Amino acid sequence: MAVEIHVPELGESVADATVGKWLKSEGDAVKSGDPLVELETDKINFEVEAEQDGVLESIASKEGDTVNVGDVIGTIGEGEAGGDQPEQDSGEEAEDSEDEQAQAEQSEPEADAETETEVAGDEETNGHREMEDGAGRASPSVRKLAEEYDIQLAEVSGSGSGGRITRDDVERLIREQDQGGASAPETSEQRDGKAEKPAAPASQNGRADLEERVRMSRRRLTIAQRLVESQQTAAMLTTFNEVDMSAVMELRKRRKDAFQERTGARLGFMSFFAKAAIGALKAFPKVNAELQENELVLKKYYDLGVAVSTDEGLVVPVLRDADRKSFAGIEQGIADLATKARDGKLGLEDLRGGTFTITNGGIFGSLLSTPILTMPQVAILGMHKIQERPMVVDGEIQVRPMMYVALSYDHRVIDGSEAVGFLVRIKELIEDPESLLLEG
Repeated sequence: MAVEIHVPELGESVADATVGKWLKSEGDAVKSGDPLVELETDKINFEVEAEQDGVLESIASKEGDTVNVGDVIGTIGEGEAGGDQPEQDSGEEAEDSEDEQAQAEQSEPEADAETETEVAGDEETNGHREMEDGAGRASPSVRKLAEEYDIQLAEVSGSGSGGRITRDDVERLIREQDQGGASAPETSEQRDGKAEKPAAPASQNGRADLEERVRMSRRRLTIAQRLVESQQTAAMLTTFNEVDMSAVMELRKRRKDAFQERTGARLGFMSFFAKAAIGALKAFPKVNAELQENELVLKKYYDLGVAVSTDEGLVVPVLRDADRKSFAGIEQGIADLATKARDGKLGLEDLRGGTFTITNGGIFGSLLSTPILTMPQVAILGMHKIQERPMVVDGEIQVRPMMYVALSYDHRVIDGSEAVGFLVRIKELIEDPESLLLEG
């Protein structure tokens, strides 16, 4: 008895999904628990598994289709997959091709006679249309090949009996297009010397053959939509400052081995900036707020979004109650979220909410950028590459490891003075990392 494959519950506030990729094909044997298809939602991707042993009998929703919770996207039937089916299909196709070719050869004289009769009787009827589009001079397989490569059969000179278009005729034109039309036949104007401009390529398909169309994932489309929404909704502005990383780098160098041995977590720069951001958010509470119609919601909890790059685009999982975590807790929490993001195992709860976001373009080599707000948040902190630069310190020029930091903010909520003050507070805390202990 066949069992239907349904779209499962996708999570709170998620009603539909996109069929990303079928992991099994029709006719494949499956076992209970085998992943069958990957579904994409606005936030996460997840796999639908088989509920029983059997054969994937049918696929009702193709890749790229939008499906709703409860929809039937396929069926699993009883039995075993046929291993010889592909060879049988191949043999049948070969036999069909041979029969088709034989029928075409047998019908050529009849087609010639028929064409002569039609032309003699009425040039404006079927015979004329055949000469116009060329379809009547080609077998179904040749017409299919021409359609695949966007070949106009009316432009093809048939070399077969009675002007019939053969597969070789179409393949020759395809090769000519790939070579940019270099071997295209001369026009009458060119032969008479009347053409003033170079002849255009036989087809514009030469460049198209070098292009690849890739379907955008549901997540990528959602990211694009929300970035545009952010730009169009918020009065976004960015302010910059620079931070001397000498003290943090020296402290990290001295303590990182003992820190990892004691806690099991690597001591990176993110924990320092997370702690500094929390200290600055406490000093400037509007930066940790949300605008809801005519009200400003000031949040007294600190759920930090941490931007993570994946193959399908940027995601921002949330580190909950970051103000209550130690350096080790922050580092381990961020590492766990990054691993889940890259493995495609983030849950909806990992992505929901967030009061303030930190993004680190420095790991890709970015020296300076203007990050875009993660709506409905009103600010985002951008970290960048650490670069040694000559700085004047106590009247002397010294080489220091410097980092530009950027704060993009919604000017409807945050004034310029507050944004500048926020970054100055970040700078003070990073340049004096012992003060971060007091903030904790």
